[in-house]
Amino acid sequence: MLHIQQATTGCTGINDRIEGVFFLAIHTLQFARHWCNLFGCLISIALRITVLAINSSANTYQKVQAFAPATMANMGIGFDIMGLAFQSLGDIVEVARHDEADVVIVDIAGDGGKLPRDAHKNTATVAIMAYLKEIGCTDGFAVTIKKGLPLGSGLGSSAASAVAGVVAVNALLGSPLRKEDLLPACMEGEALVSGYHADNIAPCLLGGLLLVDGITPDCVLRLPIYNGIHFALVTPNISVLTSEARSVLPQSISLKTMIKQTAGIARFMDALHRGDWSALARAMEADEVIEPARAHLMPYLYELRQHAKAHGALGLVISGAGPTLCAICASDDVAEKVAIAMSDFYRTNGLEAMSFATQIDTEGARVISAE
Repeated sequence: MLHIQQATTGCTGINDRIEGVFFLAIHTLQFARHWCNLFGCLISIALRITVLAINSSANTYQKVQAFAPATMANMGIGFDIMGLAFQSLGDIVEVARHDEADVVIVDIAGDGGKLPRDAHKNTATVAIMAYLKEIGCTDGFAVTIKKGLPLGSGLGSSAASAVAGVVAVNALLGSPLRKEDLLPACMEGEALVSGYHADNIAPCLLGGLLLVDGITPDCVLRLPIYNGIHFALVTPNISVLTSEARSVLPQSISLKTMIKQTAGIARFMDALHRGDWSALARAMEADEVIEPARAHLMPYLYELRQHAKAHGALGLVISGAGPTLCAICASDDVAEKVAIAMSDFYRTNGLEAMSFATQIDTEGARVISAE
């Protein structure tokens, strides 16, 4: 019995030692995990400090200028869900550091004194302030706006100012946000005059031809564009406010009209993917809802459509809310010819107009100078 008791006691001692080893191992692991977590936090903090230091050291600019291109919303058939950016024309916004913690407008050129100088009422500065709020920046900035786009033209004038302003201030601060993540702030500026639809803002910011069904980056889809499509634009010397153009739209449509409209969008997508510009132009002209409601705001719309086609255009639609009209062409030579023919048509009928040939801007808004 004594032998058995000794053996049992011996086993108990071994168990105690094993339990002690496990206890020590567990506490060692917990201790190690604690220090690993602390070390991980220190690494994370160090990385954040490093990134801030890099941005700070790289961010030596006192002012930045950004360009944002003209755009066409709707593409005829795709009201509020499609838009593209045009080459050449656009707005330039300069953002400079300002001693006081506010955003001020220093000057606006090219608007004929029509745009508000109050920073809380201008699309460019409202968008800039929305951006600053998003990133938590309370610095002050002075803003200069150079309008290259006529107001109320259907070329995305308000969107261009908002986008150029946000792109400029983002670059001035070391680009803490990716380009696509600037979309919501830009929308705050555009909403002042056009509401929350990004069919001008998105292509202006990102370039190309886009399908847009919301105001966040995940709602923007880039559509394929093949070489060979050209445009002739003509803008008569009249103004059509977006608010006015939207006020004439029907609040409801029939099921039959909805089916035709949906079929037109489907034909547009098919032609786009095949690179068939004739079919694309026909699909763009198939709008059953918006164009009929707005036609009376566009002088000589239907006459000019036939005139443009007689000079080689494949089709013609209203650009955005108008009054700019956009002719689709198969070559640069044809686009140049059609642009001249359209402006001559307006002048013959007593309206001054500017016109030009262009292509799709695939880059979108960009910084053009930094000092």
